[in-house]
Amino acid sequence: MARENPSWGEGRIADELSLKLGLFVDSRTVGKYLKEDGGPRRPVGQRWATFVQNHASAIVACDFFTSITATFQVLYVFVAMEIGSRRILHCNVTAHPTADWTRQQFREFLDGESGHPYLVHDRDCVFSAEVDTAVNGFGLKVLKTPLVAQWQTPIASV
Repeated sequence: MARENPSWGEGRIADELSLKLGLFVDSRTVGKYLKEDGGPRRPVGQRWATFVQNHASAIVACDFFTSITATFQVLYVFVAMEIGSRRILHCNVTAHPTADWTRQQFREFLDGESGHPYLVHDRDCVFSAEVDTAVNGFGLKVLKTPLVAQWQTPIASV
């Protein structure tokens, strides 16, 4: 399997074994046998941190954070930031974030001519398919952080 698919890493091979053959093998075990066959394999492609560094001026990252008021009300703050310059493009506050409200926030700061081809966000339910479709309509490609790599959002917004 490794010889036929040279771009697959240890994790992908372990996943393929479990999905297609029903053999549940840890990726470290696969790596052990790959070392005997010529060394560990790294997935082909650009690392996330390298992608962010190379395209920082073209990426907009957005997310929500919470703020507690003096009366203990929870407010959700939406922030969109250009990664390269660290400039806040838009922020707004709501007590009840919904997909429709989030879509409206994108309408308020995206004009289709911003020069930002990428938008990074996590997989929060507020960023629904309709929100992504609206963002794509402004000419931005949506990049979602994987479920297993929540660390990518802080790298994008740092």
